[in-house]
Amino acid sequence: MNKPRQLILIRHGESARNKAKDGKGTTYFADEEARKTVKGIPDHEIPLTEEGHRQAERTGAYMRERFGAPDFIYHSGYKRTVQTTEGMLSAFSKTERRRINVRMNPFIRERDPGWAYDMTQAEAEAAFPWLHEYWKTFGGFFAVPPGGESICQVVSRVRMFYEALKRSRAGESVWICTHGGTIRAFRSTLERWSYQQALAWPQGQSPKNCGITVYEYDRRTRRLALREYNTVAPFVPRIT
Repeated sequence: MNKPRQLILIRHGESARNKAKDGKGTTYFADEEARKTVKGIPDHEIPLTEEGHRQAERTGAYMRERFGAPDFIYHSGYKRTVQTTEGMLSAFSKTERRRINVRMNPFIRERDPGWAYDMTQAEAEAAFPWLHEYWKTFGGFFAVPPGGESICQVVSRVRMFYEALKRSRAGESVWICTHGGTIRAFRSTLERWSYQQALAWPQGQSPKNCGITVYEYDRRTRRLALREYNTVAPFVPRIT
Protein backbone atom coordinates (compact mmCIF):
# COMPACT_ATOMS: atom_id res chain seq x y z
CA MET A 1 0.00 0.00 0.00
CA ASN A 2 1.58 3.27 -1.14
CA LYS A 3 -1.06 5.65 0.22
CA PRO A 4 -3.18 6.12 3.33
CA ARG A 5 -5.67 3.27 3.69
CA GLN A 6 -8.34 5.83 4.50
CA LEU A 7 -8.52 9.58 3.90
CA ILE A 8 -11.46 11.56 5.29
CA LEU A 9 -11.99 15.24 4.53
CA ILE A 10 -14.13 17.25 6.96
CA ARG A 11 -15.22 20.79 6.31
CA HIS A 12 -15.16 22.98 9.41
CA GLY A 13 -18.38 23.71 11.31
CA GLU A 14 -20.48 26.80 10.76
CA SER A 15 -18.30 29.89 11.14
CA ALA A 16 -19.21 33.45 12.03
CA ARG A 17 -18.53 34.45 8.43
CA ASN A 18 -20.75 31.66 7.07
CA LYS A 19 -23.53 32.96 9.28
CA ALA A 20 -22.95 36.58 8.25
CA LYS A 21 -23.36 35.54 4.62
CA ASP A 22 -26.45 33.50 5.51
CA GLY A 23 -24.75 30.27 4.40
CA LYS A 24 -24.90 31.27 0.74
CA GLY A 25 -21.15 31.15 0.08
CA THR A 26 -21.24 34.40 -1.88
CA THR A 27 -17.98 36.16 -2.77
CA TYR A 28 -18.97 39.54 -1.33
CA PHE A 29 -21.22 40.80 1.45
CA ALA A 30 -24.63 42.02 0.39
CA ASP A 31 -24.30 45.24 2.41
CA GLU A 32 -22.83 46.86 5.51
CA GLU A 33 -25.47 45.28 7.75
CA ALA A 34 -24.51 41.79 6.59
CA ARG A 35 -20.80 42.19 7.32
CA LYS A 36 -20.92 44.16 10.58
CA THR A 37 -20.41 41.15 12.88
CA VAL A 38 -17.18 40.01 11.18
CA LYS A 39 -15.80 43.21 9.65
CA GLY A 40 -12.07 43.56 10.22
CA ILE A 41 -11.52 39.96 11.41
CA PRO A 42 -8.89 38.25 9.23
CA ASP A 43 -9.85 34.95 7.68
CA HIS A 44 -7.55 32.83 9.84
CA GLU A 45 -9.16 34.28 13.01
CA ILE A 46 -12.81 33.67 12.08
CA PRO A 47 -14.29 31.44 14.84
CA LEU A 48 -17.08 28.91 14.89
CA THR A 49 -20.56 29.88 15.95
CA GLU A 50 -22.30 28.06 18.79
CA GLU A 51 -23.98 25.89 16.16
CA GLY A 52 -20.58 25.24 14.59
CA HIS A 53 -19.26 23.93 17.92
CA ARG A 54 -22.28 21.63 18.24
CA GLN A 55 -21.77 20.38 14.68
CA ALA A 56 -18.14 19.55 15.46
CA GLU A 57 -19.05 17.57 18.58
CA ARG A 58 -21.80 15.63 16.75
CA THR A 59 -19.40 14.90 13.91
CA GLY A 60 -16.73 13.57 16.25
CA ALA A 61 -19.17 11.19 17.96
CA TYR A 62 -20.53 10.03 14.60
CA MET A 63 -17.08 9.42 13.11
CA ARG A 64 -15.77 7.65 16.19
CA GLU A 65 -18.72 5.25 16.02
CA ARG A 66 -18.27 4.63 12.29
CA PHE A 67 -14.50 4.70 11.81
CA GLY A 68 -12.84 4.45 15.21
CA ALA A 69 -9.82 6.59 16.01
CA PRO A 70 -7.62 7.89 13.18
CA ASP A 71 -3.83 7.76 13.22
CA PHE A 72 -3.52 11.42 12.23
CA ILE A 73 -5.71 14.52 12.07
CA TYR A 74 -4.51 17.50 10.05
CA HIS A 75 -6.03 20.97 10.19
CA SER A 76 -5.19 24.24 8.45
CA GLY A 77 -4.36 26.23 11.58
CA TYR A 78 -7.29 28.59 10.95
CA LYS A 79 -9.31 29.11 14.13
CA ARG A 80 -12.43 27.46 12.72
CA THR A 81 -10.59 24.26 11.77
CA VAL A 82 -8.73 24.17 15.09
CA GLN A 83 -12.02 24.52 16.96
CA THR A 84 -13.69 21.90 14.76
CA THR A 85 -10.82 19.48 15.39
CA GLU A 86 -11.04 20.07 19.13
CA GLY A 87 -14.80 19.52 19.03
CA MET A 88 -14.42 16.23 17.17
CA LEU A 89 -11.70 15.05 19.55
CA SER A 90 -14.00 15.62 22.52
CA ALA A 91 -15.82 12.42 21.49
CA PHE A 92 -12.72 10.32 22.20
CA SER A 93 -11.41 9.08 25.54
CA LYS A 94 -8.15 10.47 26.98
CA THR A 95 -6.39 7.24 26.07
CA GLU A 96 -7.59 7.43 22.47
CA ARG A 97 -6.63 11.08 22.19
CA ARG A 98 -3.09 10.35 23.29
CA ARG A 99 -2.75 7.98 20.34
CA ILE A 100 -4.13 10.43 17.77
CA ASN A 101 -1.46 12.63 16.21
CA VAL A 102 -2.73 16.15 15.48
CA ARG A 103 -0.83 18.29 12.99
CA MET A 104 -1.24 21.76 11.45
CA ASN A 105 -0.33 22.32 7.80
CA PRO A 106 -0.78 25.69 6.00
CA PHE A 107 -0.90 23.96 2.60
CA ILE A 108 -4.51 22.96 3.37
CA ARG A 109 -5.67 26.47 4.28
CA GLU A 110 -8.61 28.16 2.56
CA ARG A 111 -8.19 29.95 -0.74
CA ASP A 112 -6.86 33.48 -0.21
CA PRO A 113 -9.71 35.80 -1.26
CA GLY A 114 -7.42 38.82 -1.67
CA TRP A 115 -8.17 42.52 -1.25
CA ALA A 116 -11.93 42.22 -1.69
CA TYR A 117 -12.24 39.94 1.35
CA ASP A 118 -14.21 42.42 3.47
CA MET A 119 -16.00 44.24 0.64
CA THR A 120 -19.65 44.49 -0.26
CA GLN A 121 -20.75 43.78 -3.83
CA ALA A 122 -21.01 47.53 -4.57
CA GLU A 123 -17.56 48.28 -3.14
CA ALA A 124 -15.89 45.49 -5.13
CA GLU A 125 -17.48 46.64 -8.38
CA ALA A 126 -16.32 50.21 -7.75
CA ALA A 127 -12.77 49.18 -6.76
CA PHE A 128 -12.25 46.66 -9.58
CA PRO A 129 -14.38 47.70 -12.56
CA TRP A 130 -12.21 45.58 -14.89
CA LEU A 131 -12.62 42.36 -12.91
CA HIS A 132 -15.69 40.99 -14.70
CA GLU A 133 -14.04 41.17 -18.14
CA TYR A 134 -10.79 39.71 -16.79
CA TRP A 135 -12.74 36.78 -15.29
CA LYS A 136 -14.55 36.20 -18.59
CA THR A 137 -11.23 36.15 -20.47
CA PHE A 138 -9.20 33.83 -18.23
CA GLY A 139 -11.94 31.70 -16.70
CA GLY A 140 -12.59 30.94 -13.06
CA PHE A 141 -9.95 28.23 -12.72
CA PHE A 142 -6.94 30.37 -13.69
CA ALA A 143 -8.14 33.90 -12.88
CA VAL A 144 -6.57 35.37 -9.75
CA PRO A 145 -8.68 37.59 -7.46
CA PRO A 146 -6.85 40.90 -6.83
CA GLY A 147 -4.27 40.09 -4.16
CA GLY A 148 -5.53 36.52 -3.76
CA GLU A 149 -5.22 33.00 -5.18
CA SER A 150 -6.67 31.23 -8.19
CA ILE A 151 -8.28 27.82 -7.88
CA CYS A 152 -5.30 26.50 -9.84
CA GLN A 153 -2.90 27.78 -7.18
CA VAL A 154 -4.91 26.12 -4.41
CA VAL A 155 -4.92 22.82 -6.33
CA SER A 156 -1.14 23.08 -6.76
CA ARG A 157 -0.40 23.42 -3.06
CA VAL A 158 -2.93 20.74 -2.11
CA ARG A 159 -1.26 18.41 -4.61
CA MET A 160 2.12 19.03 -2.94
CA PHE A 161 0.60 18.29 0.46
CA TYR A 162 -0.95 15.08 -0.83
CA GLU A 163 2.28 13.86 -2.44
CA ALA A 164 4.07 14.28 0.89
CA LEU A 165 1.17 12.60 2.70
CA LYS A 166 1.38 9.53 0.46
CA ARG A 167 5.02 9.00 1.36
CA SER A 168 4.69 9.56 5.09
CA ARG A 169 1.25 8.12 5.95
CA ALA A 170 1.00 4.99 3.79
CA GLY A 171 -1.37 2.42 5.30
CA GLU A 172 -2.72 4.81 7.95
CA SER A 173 -6.07 6.44 8.63
CA VAL A 174 -5.89 10.20 8.08
CA TRP A 175 -8.55 12.83 8.73
CA ILE A 176 -8.19 16.33 7.31
CA CYS A 177 -10.20 19.19 8.80
CA THR A 178 -10.21 21.90 6.18
CA HIS A 179 -12.26 24.31 4.05
CA GLY A 180 -14.77 24.16 1.21
CA GLY A 181 -12.38 25.50 -1.43
CA THR A 182 -9.64 23.14 -0.29
CA ILE A 183 -11.98 20.15 -0.46
CA ARG A 184 -12.61 21.06 -4.10
CA ALA A 185 -8.83 21.05 -4.64
CA PHE A 186 -8.52 17.63 -2.96
CA ARG A 187 -11.26 16.17 -5.12
CA SER A 188 -9.64 17.64 -8.22
CA THR A 189 -6.34 16.01 -7.24
CA LEU A 190 -7.62 12.62 -6.10
CA GLU A 191 -10.24 12.18 -8.84
CA ARG A 192 -8.19 13.76 -11.63
CA TRP A 193 -10.74 16.38 -12.53
CA SER A 194 -10.45 18.49 -15.65
CA TYR A 195 -10.18 22.27 -15.36
CA GLN A 196 -13.87 22.51 -16.18
CA GLN A 197 -14.86 20.07 -13.44
CA ALA A 198 -12.84 22.00 -10.86
CA LEU A 199 -14.35 25.33 -11.88
CA ALA A 200 -17.46 25.21 -9.69
CA TRP A 201 -19.53 22.81 -7.63
CA PRO A 202 -22.55 21.34 -9.43
CA GLN A 203 -25.88 22.62 -8.18
CA GLY A 204 -26.54 21.42 -4.65
CA GLN A 205 -23.09 19.86 -4.13
CA SER A 206 -21.25 22.61 -2.24
CA PRO A 207 -19.56 21.19 0.88
CA LYS A 208 -21.75 21.44 3.95
CA ASN A 209 -20.48 22.55 7.33
CA CYS A 210 -18.94 19.44 8.91
CA GLY A 211 -19.70 17.50 5.72
CA ILE A 212 -17.65 14.30 5.53
CA THR A 213 -15.97 13.05 2.35
CA VAL A 214 -14.51 9.53 2.56
CA TYR A 215 -11.80 7.94 0.40
CA GLU A 216 -10.56 4.39 0.86
CA TYR A 217 -7.61 2.62 -0.68
CA ASP A 218 -8.57 0.38 -3.62
CA ARG A 219 -6.09 -2.49 -3.96
CA ARG A 220 -7.11 -3.16 -7.54
CA THR A 221 -6.41 0.33 -8.85
CA ARG A 222 -3.89 1.25 -6.12
CA ARG A 223 -5.68 4.58 -5.76
CA LEU A 224 -7.87 6.25 -3.16
CA ALA A 225 -11.46 5.76 -4.27
CA LEU A 226 -14.32 8.06 -3.30
CA ARG A 227 -16.83 6.19 -1.12
CA GLU A 228 -19.10 9.01 0.02
CA TYR A 229 -19.37 12.76 -0.23
CA ASN A 230 -20.80 15.48 2.01
CA THR A 231 -22.32 13.21 4.66
CA VAL A 232 -23.49 15.12 7.73
CA ALA A 233 -23.77 13.56 11.16
CA PRO A 234 -27.44 13.09 12.10
CA PHE A 235 -28.87 15.24 14.84
CA VAL A 236 -29.70 13.16 17.89
CA PRO A 237 -31.77 15.04 20.49
CA ARG A 238 -30.59 14.71 24.06
CA ILE A 239 -32.91 12.96 26.48
CA THR A 240 -33.37 15.01 29.63
